[in-house]
Amino acid sequence: MYRTIFLLAAGLLAGAHAHAQEPAGALSLAAAQTLAVSNNPTLSAARHELEAQGGALQQAQTLPNPELQTLVEDTRRATRSTTVQLNQLIELGGKRGARTQVAQRGQDVAEAALAMQQADTRAAVTTAFIDVLAAQQGLRLADSAQALAARASDITARRVTAGKASPVEETRARVAEASVRLELNLARGALASARKRLAALWGNATPRFSVAEGNLDDLPPLPDSSELATRLQHAPALRQARSTLEQRKAMLDLEQRRTTPDITVSLGMKRSEELGRSQAIIGLSLPLPLFDRNAGNQLDALRRSDKASDELAAASLDLQTALADARERLATARLDVESLRRDILPGAQSAYDAATKGFEFGKFAFLDVLDAQRTLLQAKNQTLRALTEAQQAAAEIERLLGAPAL
Repeated sequence: MYRTIFLLAAGLLAGAHAHAQEPAGALSLAAAQTLAVSNNPTLSAARHELEAQGGALQQAQTLPNPELQTLVEDTRRATRSTTVQLNQLIELGGKRGARTQVAQRGQDVAEAALAMQQADTRAAVTTAFIDVLAAQQGLRLADSAQALAARASDITARRVTAGKASPVEETRARVAEASVRLELNLARGALASARKRLAALWGNATPRFSVAEGNLDDLPPLPDSSELATRLQHAPALRQARSTLEQRKAMLDLEQRRTTPDITVSLGMKRSEELGRSQAIIGLSLPLPLFDRNAGNQLDALRRSDKASDELAAASLDLQTALADARERLATARLDVESLRRDILPGAQSAYDAATKGFEFGKFAFLDVLDAQRTLLQAKNQTLRALTEAQQAAAEIERLLGAPAL
């Protein structure tokens, strides 16, 4: 019943978003997730696999077909005998039930794979969306840097005109301004690339949205270690590894049951033209397991079950390591942002303001202004990188633990 509900829910969810369109204006993270649900090809492939496993389960539950057999002896009509019989294979040893269990476990594996793909797709969209937000903010920083450089150039030009500064300083200011313009072009290119990577997740090579709508400045909270340990047990990767192990155990059980021979029951009628009478036929056939005892298939299934058990242990270890690494990344990024906001950014801004004002009144050299400007821009870019790292680490944690179903 639960599998039926799951399939119906997945189908309804896919249908609900079947007509989702990328907006031409602002794009929110929720809208981007919806677009990925509708059009991401990898996610669609995982849904098809789950539906295919439903067909495999249906087939596994079917009974073997009966066989109609006709035998004619002698070509002469007067002495001809004709036999018509119906043969029915009867499976013994619980093979059909074991085969059904294998198919059901295969459906569990497909469900787990779909859940993991949902988490991967959600994390990919979140990460790409964060990249767009960061690129947008990077472009704003580049615009701000150009404005600062232009202001420094204007101040230098006025001082040179007034005879209070050397023309060399004006040349330096113009070179610095040109360098900032190159950074601005790079920022525009980075934003265009980030927008294309995001739109590619729903199959659009040419993005229609104009701007990603979100706040990169909000630091994600640092989850508690005990909370992560609890959620870890339900992570999609572990769920898939467990489902695979259960499927392998079911396949081993099926191969062991196949050592029990099946019987074929035959019922029919034989008509003898020479004797002028019909005779009933009742038959029973049973294969003799003299040469093939299915030992090879049993060994294969046993070792694959052992392999799945080892893969479950490896998946658990890998997941714990990756989760600890992502949490450490988030913790480090949070500390970096807090330090930059508290200590570095205010000091860099104050130093730049003081250097600019001092240069304007002839108290500092232009090199002091350039140094202060470079320090301020570096601090802003470091803050942006730390914020981006924190958001991406949080998205990685959700990917590993499994976000809510899309």
